[in-house]
Amino acid sequence: MVDVEVRLSVLQERLAPLAVAGLRRLTGGASSLTYAGTAHAPAAAHGVVVKVAPAGLEPVRNRDVLRQARAMKALRAAGVAVPDVLHEDEGAPPEVPPLFVMGFVSGTSLEPLFDREDGDGDVDPPAVVAERMRDAARVMASVHAHDPAALGLTDEPRTSLADEVGRWARLLDTVDPALTPGWPDVADALVASQPAPWPAAVVHGDFRLGNLLAVGGEVTAIIDWEIWSLADPRVDVGWFLINADPDTYRRGTRYSGELPSPDELALVYVDALDRPLEDLAWFQALACFKSTATWSLIVKHNRRRDDPDPVAEEIAPVLPALLARAMSLLG
Repeated sequence: MVDVEVRLSVLQERLAPLAVAGLRRLTGGASSLTYAGTAHAPAAAHGVVVKVAPAGLEPVRNRDVLRQARAMKALRAAGVAVPDVLHEDEGAPPEVPPLFVMGFVSGTSLEPLFDREDGDGDVDPPAVVAERMRDAARVMASVHAHDPAALGLTDEPRTSLADEVGRWARLLDTVDPALTPGWPDVADALVASQPAPWPAAVVHGDFRLGNLLAVGGEVTAIIDWEIWSLADPRVDVGWFLINADPDTYRRGTRYSGELPSPDELALVYVDALDRPLEDLAWFQALACFKSTATWSLIVKHNRRRDDPDPVAEEIAPVLPALLARAMSLLG
């Protein structure tokens, strides 16, 4: 039987080199467990975040936390805004899962065009969040500007555009066809019209404001590197822009109509990278296809729960529109 949880007492012992105290589980994350605490060694007390692979499962693909740490260390050494990796432990998987520890980074995470706030408490004003989105585009370019060879990541396999389409098609093949009607046609159209690829760069895989920490309008760190790859950097750009578009999920929030348009954000990225963006519509279509796949899987699992999440069910009617939008972009 798989036991994904890790006992805090055992984790505490494994973190003895950093003298970590006050460990507590953080919510969120589907492929690894996240804890926060305070390290008292080797220097003065400071906050840390611990990423642990699920116990009882092989730490492969998105569960390979040490692979995440490897990318983060390479990018931080190159000056990219990612947390500092302080400690790694290979464990003895699957029974003793691998883990790594990173320094705590100040900042908040917000998906302004998806998260619905209740209006209570302090929230960032639209002008601040707008600048944060522009800074996110610049930070994304700072990741893509680095040659994987210079980062020491040349032994990673490259993910082709056809591979990317196939990955999400395999997910869609596991859900009720009535939830995502016509998705094979979109997959075929994507493969048939795929553009000439750019040289591979480090691609985060889920680059959006919700996976960034920020203070005011400044991004302080890119987090959640579970599905990074070496691939065409425009995969990240298309995903970022689709998630910055209020028409994507059709959820009214306090920020609707107050933030930069996807076209403006694309220009910010182009200016930072100093390279024109060819075939952007194809990558936005891919992002719609990818979003359909990820959300359809969430809806499938949600409908099996004793207490379904209403947010997931709200997205179900949007999925056919995402597929239609993908076809429109390809057209």
